[in-house]
Amino acid sequence: MRRFGGSELRYCLLKKRVMDSDAPVAPVGRDRDDVSYYAEQRKRRSRKKGIIVAVCSILGVFAVTAVAVFAWAMGIQHSLNEGIDQDLRDALTDVSETPDDPFYMLLLGVDKNKDRAESAEYGPDDSNYRSDSIILARIDPKEKQVTLVSLHRDLLIDMGEHGKNKLNSAYSFGGPSYVVQVVSDLAGVPIAHYAEVNFDEFDSLVDSIGGIEVDVPIDINDPMAGAPISAGSQTLDGAQALTLCRARHAYDDYGDGDVYRAANQRMVIAAIAKKIMALDPVTMVATITQLANMVTTDLSLTDLLHLANEMKGINFDNDVYSGMTPTTSYYVNDTWYELLDQDAWNTMMARVDAGLSPYESEDEDQTVGLAGTGTHNIKNGDGTLTFDTAPSEEPDVDAASISVQVLNGTGINGLAGRVAATLDSYGYETTTGDAASHHDYSAIAYMTPENKAAAEQINEQLGGQLSVEDWQGVYEAPYDVIIVLGPDMAESVDLL
Repeated sequence: MRRFGGSELRYCLLKKRVMDSDAPVAPVGRDRDDVSYYAEQRKRRSRKKGIIVAVCSILGVFAVTAVAVFAWAMGIQHSLNEGIDQDLRDALTDVSETPDDPFYMLLLGVDKNKDRAESAEYGPDDSNYRSDSIILARIDPKEKQVTLVSLHRDLLIDMGEHGKNKLNSAYSFGGPSYVVQVVSDLAGVPIAHYAEVNFDEFDSLVDSIGGIEVDVPIDINDPMAGAPISAGSQTLDGAQALTLCRARHAYDDYGDGDVYRAANQRMVIAAIAKKIMALDPVTMVATITQLANMVTTDLSLTDLLHLANEMKGINFDNDVYSGMTPTTSYYVNDTWYELLDQDAWNTMMARVDAGLSPYESEDEDQTVGLAGTGTHNIKNGDGTLTFDTAPSEEPDVDAASISVQVLNGTGINGLAGRVAATLDSYGYETTTGDAASHHDYSAIAYMTPENKAAAEQINEQLGGQLSVEDWQGVYEAPYDVIIVLGPDMAESVDLL
């Protein structure tokens, strides 16, 4: 073993002390009293530590931000999918392998809100609620096109074990999954996605995006829906937009208020989508949060962002089509029902599935000039807007040459308007009014022998069960045909 001398031992101990300490080691030949050298070394160590601290701080901020974004995304995801069960997912068609192809989505507005869900009268169970707004949407990401088809809530449907009932009752029988099944069978198309709207947050959503721009064709005055809205192009706030979506009694003089209300709902949906698609990223994030509070859907947050990106650039004025199930109104046992015109419905859905407007001509849309403007046209190859027309079989009597007065002899509000609306769809020139007294039965009267054929044709178009009478010399009026409505108007038709 080597033995160290005194000087060697002192050198080794000094070297070990220096190596174990943070003190800088002086290079060979450097005077240990050189203060400037050691001061510079301390500055370098200080700068190095500062850089390390700064980098760690930045990484910490990124980590906190990532956690916050993740928590936000998970919160949004939970809100969007809350209430979506496996039964509903099983009822929907899987389109994950073809996400950019056209697909159908069911949109429901349910009369369920937070107050009702927490009340003892209603509670949270789906069986206590009905879907007041039912819209089948076809979305084509490639062509950047959307078609909205409203299904009448009063549409009479054979629901098998549940009997014949209105379409809006399907929700109470089996919840969202059953509505998807019923509508899919009715329309003859697979439904890939589902969204349910809670109107509790509807007005605040519209306000958060700065309102929506719409053209309201006529004055809206329905005290049961909200404050009056004047006609014209305007920006509606949340409360006004909600009023427009709810107002139906404003159309009592024109016909079935649900038809006009549905047209306005489709117009409002398109206006909201148009405004959201134009938002800046910061406002978009806030809007997505708001949407999650009012919409329940099977779509994930990623799905929604992907779809929004795919639909970027859509022309909302030209490429949003709109329509409604073709039906005829009947009043049975103090209740309104709608009977589907199956042939017209098949034609409509064939057009929708082909990416065309639901209507072959403007005459088929009774809401034109009264509600839901700007969403029913189709686009020509040159970008102009028009309606295409298809030849149809000529009726025995030219409806446009026949003037018809529809008189309400029942005291049932809106009855004359709904019958008149049905006749308007055939092309007759109609007016409405109240009969001088109540009538026990309904009658279709012609004023001259030349108009008997017209009266008989109208009777067939209204179901063929009403009394056709000759009123020549009995009643003086400047109309070719007069219809007086009694409570038996629909009871003679076997609906139930």
